[in-house]
Amino acid sequence: MTIFFRARPAFIALTVAFALPLLASCGSDQTAKDQYKEQSVEELYNSAMDQLNDREYDKAAKAFDEVERQHPYSVWATKAQLMAAYAHYEKNEFDDAIVALDRFIQLHPSHKDVAYAYYLKALCYYEQIADVRRDQKMTANALKTLQEIVSRFPNSRYARDARLKIDLARDHLAGKEMDIGRYYERQHNYLAAINRYRTVVENYQTTTHVPEALHRLVECYESLGLNDEAQKTAAVLGYNYPGSKWYSDSYGLVEGQSAASDQKKDGGWFSWLW
Repeated sequence: MTIFFRARPAFIALTVAFALPLLASCGSDQTAKDQYKEQSVEELYNSAMDQLNDREYDKAAKAFDEVERQHPYSVWATKAQLMAAYAHYEKNEFDDAIVALDRFIQLHPSHKDVAYAYYLKALCYYEQIADVRRDQKMTANALKTLQEIVSRFPNSRYARDARLKIDLARDHLAGKEMDIGRYYERQHNYLAAINRYRTVVENYQTTTHVPEALHRLVECYESLGLNDEAQKTAAVLGYNYPGSKWYSDSYGLVEGQSAASDQKKDGGWFSWLW
């Protein structure tokens, strides 16, 4: 009898130990059943749209995913893929949006809304463009995707805005080159600075940074004693941007006087420009 009563509590404890995981498993199964509710595609999609309109973007993204999960072969499932990406975009979850958009583009390359998918992907990169003092990987990605929109869908409603954003992205990349060039110039590393400024002049000719880049080249050439190169660069600056303040500064460096005072004189190696 003594042995029996000693063994019994241990047996009960062991039984309870095995029973607890089973109960937990049953509870989790029940929870999963409660969470999963089969609905018609219209109900799911409309519910997701309501959540999107209420700016509950997390819930909307999950709801759109549920449309595809429950009705993968429905026309609404394809639309839900794109709308889920849009919900992520609105929540500033750009990485998730880009993944969803790449999947949509891969699965539906000829879909009527594929141009919008490219455009939304470009916006995901574009809105992450950082200050010129930071890494410009997102700017480069935005520029690449925007150019793809223009080349693939030149007559689409998104191409015009893409062209505008291309100009801004290129201007930003040129600004990054200028920032690095100025740093090298301050460090008296003139050759490295010249390489950066020449990149702006040669690769970003339509940006707002070109006049300054030409002037900085004049400065660097003067610092290295390359007077002929300085004069030639100043001439290019004067010919293309005669009213620019950068031309006035460059003229002063090369001629040793301001452009305004020299215009009153005859002669001078710059007189042919006038």
